[in-house]
Amino acid sequence: MRPFDLRPRTRVSRPQRAGRALLFLVAWASASGLFGGLAVAGCGQSPGPGIDWSKCEKERLILRGRDLSGANLERTDFSNTDLASANLSNANMTGAILGRTRLREANLEDAILAKVQGDRTDFAKAKLTRAVLAKAEFPRANFTGAVLAAADMAKAEFGRALFVGANLRGANLRDTYLARAVFHEADLSGADLTDAYMKLTRIEGVDLSGVAGLSSQQLARACGNSETLLPAKIERPESWPCTDFE
Repeated sequence: MRPFDLRPRTRVSRPQRAGRALLFLVAWASASGLFGGLAVAGCGQSPGPGIDWSKCEKERLILRGRDLSGANLERTDFSNTDLASANLSNANMTGAILGRTRLREANLEDAILAKVQGDRTDFAKAKLTRAVLAKAEFPRANFTGAVLAAADMAKAEFGRALFVGANLRGANLRDTYLARAVFHEADLSGADLTDAYMKLTRIEGVDLSGVAGLSSQQLARACGNSETLLPAKIERPESWPCTDFE
């Protein structure tokens, strides 16, 4: 015969039981992937489309070729992370840290990279069509062969950045800092350079005949040569070609 248990029993209210059941269902559904690929927020979630890694620390990872399309990566730290060939189209990367991050050949079409900090970021051959890079800081970044057509780059910093062979057709470069940036063989057709700061900007041999907002004062600070094509009614500066690039 079992002895009576005289310990007081803890009563669980109906709301408490409902709350526990709800937590169990959420955990089970998340583990079963029943949220249609839209992952629950959390830095421990596996990479995938629509993931929410906002404000997470993701430094020094190998995420090459991963699909992070539509992800929320706002203020995420990707310092020294390899995202080469990754799909980041439509991703929100506002305020992210991309110092020395590898994004070579990545798909960043329609992505938001406003206010990003990215010293020496590698965007070589990346697709940034219609991407928003407004007020971002990309000193010494590598955009060689990248596609930045119709990108919004207003008020961003690209000091000493490489745009060799890049496609910047229709890009918004208003008030952009371009000191010592290199644009050799770049396509700037239809780009807006209004009030862009172009001290020692390398534009030798570049076709600028189709750009908007370019002034004689900007060209006088920049470095072109006899092969640089200029808009109508703008004369070639007497200071060309430059000899001091330091």
